[in-house]
Amino acid sequence: MTDLDPKSLIQIARENGANDEGQPLDLGARVRELRKARDWTLEQAANQAGLARSTLSKIENGQMSPTYEALKKLAVGLEISVPQLFTPPSKGQVNGRMALTKSGEGTHQITTTYEHDLLAEILTQKAMLPYRAQIRARSMDEFDGWVRHDGEEFLYVLTGAIKLYTEFYEPVEMKRGDSAYYDAAMGHNVVSVSAEDATILWVTSLS
Repeated sequence: MTDLDPKSLIQIARENGANDEGQPLDLGARVRELRKARDWTLEQAANQAGLARSTLSKIENGQMSPTYEALKKLAVGLEISVPQLFTPPSKGQVNGRMALTKSGEGTHQITTTYEHDLLAEILTQKAMLPYRAQIRARSMDEFDGWVRHDGEEFLYVLTGAIKLYTEFYEPVEMKRGDSAYYDAAMGHNVVSVSAEDATILWVTSLS
C-alpha cells in the first residue's frame, strides 16, 4: 500500500478515545430512532415494512414484543440487517458529521512507489482511512519487502491496470472497475502494468 510505515499513515486518522459503556437497548426507542433518522412518519415506515401502522406504533411504545417475522419486515423496510435492530449507536445521538474533499484538495504524499491523496482528513477518530493512489511502481523489486498493517483493506481500480501481489495468493491483474477486499495483515503490494500509472481508491479500516 505504501512504503511509509503503515502505522504512521493510519495514525493520521486515529486518536485515542474512551469507550463508552454500553447501555441496555430499548428496542422501541431504537426503531423510532431509525425511523426518524430517515424522516419517515409512522405510516411511511409501516408501509415500507409491510406492517400495520398500529403495530409499529405499539412496537415503538413498548406495548408489543414483535415476532421474528415482524423484526425481519422491520429490518427490510429500514434497509438494515436484523442484528442492527439490536445494536445501539455508540453515542446517544447521530452526530451527522461529514467531510467533503473536492478533486485536487486531498493532502498529497509522494513515495518512491506510490503517490497518495489523503481524503476526509478533517474528520478525527474515523473508522476508515480513504485515499486515492497513483501507482508508480512497475516491479516488486521496488519494494522493501511486504507491506503489512492492522485492519482490512478495500482496493478499487479507477484507471489503468495493476497487478496485486499478496502473501498467500497468486498475483492477480486488475483493470478499471475491478476491486479486491483483503486482510491487511497479509503482506501485499501493488504495481502498475499499464503504460500509464494506474490510479486506485484505497480504503483501510482503522481497527
